[in-house]
Amino acid sequence: MTAGLKTVIYPVKDIAKAKALFTALLGVEPYVDEPYYVGFKDAGQDVGLDPSGHSKGLTGPVPYWHVDDIKATLSALLAAGAETLQDVQEVGGGRLIASVKDTDGNQVGLIQDTAA
Repeated sequence: MTAGLKTVIYPVKDIAKAKALFTALLGVEPYVDEPYYVGFKDAGQDVGLDPSGHSKGLTGPVPYWHVDDIKATLSALLAAGAETLQDVQEVGGGRLIASVKDTDGNQVGLIQDTAA
């Protein structure tokens, strides 16, 4: 079960320039502003900028589906033919992420928020 597509992560090479561009686009300041990640919240969406994204194999923006059980969802996707790009990993605040490549090579991200 998903709670929808609520997060998109962009790999960026120059986080300062990307932050300026997305601040201008969204008209809001980031809620997270760290050298390793900049995050914006706007209109119910979470937009993230990852300066390490390219080195992680991201070739463009990756949509992240918010799910209730990330391990079960990942298992179901793998059984349906997806290939693991990033196994389940905790990224802080109880948030778990993972990503796969579908049978057409598209990247699909998963997020589970476990913190109350």
